[in-house]
Amino acid sequence: MVSLDDVLAAREAAAGRLERTPLFLSETLGTVAGADVHLKAELFQKTGSFKPRGVLNNLAHLTPEQRERGVISISAGNHAQALAWGAAAEGIDALLVMWQGASEVKIAATRGYGATVDLESHDPTEAYARLADLVAETGRTLVHPFDHPLTIAGQGTVGLEVVEDLPETTTLIVPIGGGGLISGIAVAAQGRRVIGVEPELSPAMHEALAAGEPVAVEPRSIADGLSAPFAGTIALAICRELVERVVLVTENEIEDAFRLLYARAKLACEPAAAVGVAALLAGKIPLEPGETAVAVVSGGNVATQTAVAILGGR
Repeated sequence: MVSLDDVLAAREAAAGRLERTPLFLSETLGTVAGADVHLKAELFQKTGSFKPRGVLNNLAHLTPEQRERGVISISAGNHAQALAWGAAAEGIDALLVMWQGASEVKIAATRGYGATVDLESHDPTEAYARLADLVAETGRTLVHPFDHPLTIAGQGTVGLEVVEDLPETTTLIVPIGGGGLISGIAVAAQGRRVIGVEPELSPAMHEALAAGEPVAVEPRSIADGLSAPFAGTIALAICRELVERVVLVTENEIEDAFRLLYARAKLACEPAAAVGVAALLAGKIPLEPGETAVAVVSGGNVATQTAVAILGGR
């Protein structure tokens, strides 16, 4: 498991290298929800998402020999970009396993930061199998995108910032892919209510909680940043203990929230980052008058054509 001390140590490991992302009060969402609703704008983080938090914590713990051999990971794009950026900054060679059909914008950005991208796989499930083979073949150190204590502790620094900058927060609403972000935030929330949100078409944590163990799913949502084909084992254990529940949202609800964030909050987010707002707009997370909720807007790496299509209602 991961402790609050681990999250505090992760913040020290990344000190001076990350943005302290802002919180914005949304009067529009507050009117809908009947409570104060703030947005934690992680799209303003380095590389456009929360992912560098976990990456830097992992890199800080590498031995000299591990740095020499290089690192490897798997990602739909945001973790790939973060690891490519962090590894380049520290002179470490990085190999990222992605898959055919992943966001071309995210693939290009990952290469732009200096990493090698492997695109031999056809889908996320096949990519995870290839990742295991490449770890064994290359001897590189795996920097897991969501299911490692160092990753979870690093992502938990999002929650630390929320509770320090807005201590009256009662509820944190968090997108879920493999579970690294929500499990870290749940640890850092220090007893506050934490609710997760997933797309109906990418319900890895929802299904894992129902089954009592990680199960394979086929991610098909427009929210590609949440396309983990299974939930993490460590993340699941933390969520079972500290997360109140996981809500599912439809593709139409995600697109409605995406449009609201662009038009009213002026946040150029990606679909994955809009799921928490989608749940609020759809009335799936009831709030009481006097509550203070924070929805994490987790990233902003979206292809122009995807954004245009959603904003145009197509």
